[in-house]
Amino acid sequence: MALTSSNKKEQHIFTLIVVVGRSGNDGLPNNCSGAALICYCSGIDEAEAVRETINILKLSDMSPLSVTGYGTVEERIDEGHEIEEHEYELIKKAKNDNSVVIAEITPLFEN
Repeated sequence: MALTSSNKKEQHIFTLIVVVGRSGNDGLPNNCSGAALICYCSGIDEAEAVRETINILKLSDMSPLSVTGYGTVEERIDEGHEIEEHEYELIKKAKNDNSVVIAEITPLFEN
């Protein structure tokens, strides 16, 4: 059965924080122990967004250790989060491209 607009599920954009460890070709600074990534990802639900994000990061030679979901933009606003204009642009890109957008990478250091 082909998907039509009447039975196609709507994609949402979820905000995820992913902590990654080190791997050989991850592109992170040599002296860091890993990184925290802010990601915007398309998915029917948050579980699908997490799976897609993990798959993309693994394909990029990164080693995901944990994922924390912050929900959709609407859920974040309901919880009192302030969403900046540049975030809306990245969220729109993730939705238009049906993709994972890594908005920020913060290297983590032992000390």
